[in-house]
Amino acid sequence: MGNALIVGNWKMNGLSASLAEIAAMAAARNDLWVAPPFTLIAGAVAAAQGRLRVGGQDCHSRPNGAHTGCVSAAMLADLGAGFVIVGHSERRTDNGETDTDVRAKALAGRAAGLDVIVCVGETEGQRDAGEVEAVVGRQLAGSLPDATDGLIIAYEPVWAIGTGRTPTPEDVTAVHGFIRAQLLARFGDAGQGVRILYGGSVKPDNAALLLGQPDVGGALVGGASLTAASLLAIAAAAA
Repeated sequence: MGNALIVGNWKMNGLSASLAEIAAMAAARNDLWVAPPFTLIAGAVAAAQGRLRVGGQDCHSRPNGAHTGCVSAAMLADLGAGFVIVGHSERRTDNGETDTDVRAKALAGRAAGLDVIVCVGETEGQRDAGEVEAVVGRQLAGSLPDATDGLIIAYEPVWAIGTGRTPTPEDVTAVHGFIRAQLLARFGDAGQGVRILYGGSVKPDNAALLLGQPDVGGALVGGASLTAASLLAIAAAAA
């Protein structure tokens, strides 16, 4: 699997001045992935100068058409993006996206030549009810495309996103192991090559511990990815 993959998700944050952070990241490393808001993608591609991989935070399932306010995977690729995040819990919650919607977006991303990060994860209530595997298993079954090419999974316990709370290393190991088993059951040996990221309040001070767990192939980082100093510190901890 190689070194840990560190992906920054800026969510709805960042104005043109924030491109200086992209430039600083690119000056320091050439292996980070960053998904700024759509308004900054073209500028981020220019600021990265080919050293970072820039991606989108979402895409529509259709390549074009009468979908006011939406952005297609082909549009992302046209701007120079190399990947897209689909199925983030905030999209599932705020926009009512279903597993079927997420799968359609994943397929659209692959059709446009983008790598696709498919997010899965349980809420606090689902965890407390002992439904983690049922929820994550259902999301995997309904959200994934039929091939592993260009596919990355991000496990993001919803209750840990932006809260400062993180699962124990044992919790992370258990869920990532479950995801790996589901991938192997569905895709056979090809499932071993799918990278599984952890997402949920990843910070410089907990990155080494989280990324040191079995089957954790990297991190999907939210708020801590908004500055070069913070994201670079996480990347350094993952080394």
